[in-house]
Amino acid sequence: MAKQKTIYVCSECGYETARWLGKCPECGNWNTLTEQEAVSAAPAMAEKKLKRAPGVGSEPMRVDEIPDEAMLRRSTGIDELDRVLGGGIVEGSLILVGGDPGIGKSTLLTQVSAHYAAGGSRVLYVSGEESARQIKMRAKRLGASASDLFILPENDMTIVERQMERIKPDLMIVDSIQTMYCPELASAPGSVSQVRESASLLMRAAKISGCAVFLVGHVTKEGSIAGPRVLEHMVDAVLYFEGDRQHQYRLLRAVKNRFGSVNELGMFEMTEDGMKEVKNASEVLLSDRAHNESGSVVLCALEGTRPLLVDVQALVATTVFGNPRRMASGVDSGRLALLLAVLEKRANIPLYNQDVYINIAGGMTLDEPAADLALCVAIASSHKNRLIGAGWAVMGEVGLAGEIRPVAQTERRIAECSRMGFTDLILPHGSLRGVRAPEGVRLHGVTTLAEALDLLGLRVSR
Repeated sequence: MAKQKTIYVCSECGYETARWLGKCPECGNWNTLTEQEAVSAAPAMAEKKLKRAPGVGSEPMRVDEIPDEAMLRRSTGIDELDRVLGGGIVEGSLILVGGDPGIGKSTLLTQVSAHYAAGGSRVLYVSGEESARQIKMRAKRLGASASDLFILPENDMTIVERQMERIKPDLMIVDSIQTMYCPELASAPGSVSQVRESASLLMRAAKISGCAVFLVGHVTKEGSIAGPRVLEHMVDAVLYFEGDRQHQYRLLRAVKNRFGSVNELGMFEMTEDGMKEVKNASEVLLSDRAHNESGSVVLCALEGTRPLLVDVQALVATTVFGNPRRMASGVDSGRLALLLAVLEKRANIPLYNQDVYINIAGGMTLDEPAADLALCVAIASSHKNRLIGAGWAVMGEVGLAGEIRPVAQTERRIAECSRMGFTDLILPHGSLRGVRAPEGVRLHGVTTLAEALDLLGLRVSR
């Protein structure tokens, strides 16, 4: 019997080499080469033949000869999902949905399948992990009993492709892409070559037939999609489910979308009847806010076109360690260190001997500059142990010189604050040009961080 040879394959880009390397020469990532069995000669020929398969035989066209046809979109029946996708599902699109186990990926896609099937469209649900009976139990719990919903418990891509040609579905769910395999390849399901080839077959089938395909993807412990990075480049959209499985709220975020914005955010609540949309996300995020404690301030963040009111919390306490601790949840730790330096230098707030803890309530992650001023105000409030009024909201970008820079879409933020009952808003002075305050709302324009803290009585005098 011939000796079995092994090769090393990069889990990020699929680069193959005969020996182990610490750094992948192709993508430059470290410690991504994993040992795998080399394919035998016969399957290797099949793999080469499969990769060299012809495309659809298109002819080159002049750009001015291409017809201007609008993309055909169809609603998923779930407004929050439509928002994240940019208005609905585009025909022939390939969409990757990732998230932790038990976060609600299969539940949400089962609800989408039920809506499609109830509208007279054919849906093929391919499962490589669950049996047909398990899927039926979930579908029954969610009220999905349409006759045009077909279940296929299979992970052989040749059979899946054959059934797709026979049924001709309008929507197809593959749960999950890491369990699919091509018999022509000798590697195991979930390997780089299998995931890449399976996704390539599904992409080709989707573009030719016009069937929209959802791929469910496993995630690694770091939170990224498991498998080669090329998988995310092949698909048209990548959606991530965020949130804690122990809590009922889930956030759906697009990190790639060829047919819409990547800044949109959808919010859901996990219930016994499936994923329920959260229409008023600001009310939910502020529902448990502590009104009688220092270190809490409201910020109007912007996720795509959607304004959200979030509770920014800070806790400042004298350290008992040699070096003070700085911990942040939902905020970049590097940005926090920068703002602490600005507070010490420009606002005369001594924090060199203080532990600082930051939390964004509701599991939100803030990465926009408009959160800077709210973070500084929350830290100063906790350090001074002085409450911020319940009707106040703060937003603005803080520069290294302590200046407050304008933020985008000011009127939309003001309207959301007014709708939720906030009466005093601190904003950058440069953002108030041409802006009219709603009835009952007072706008306070500031140009420096010290001016904003003085307005709230939080600055420590020299």
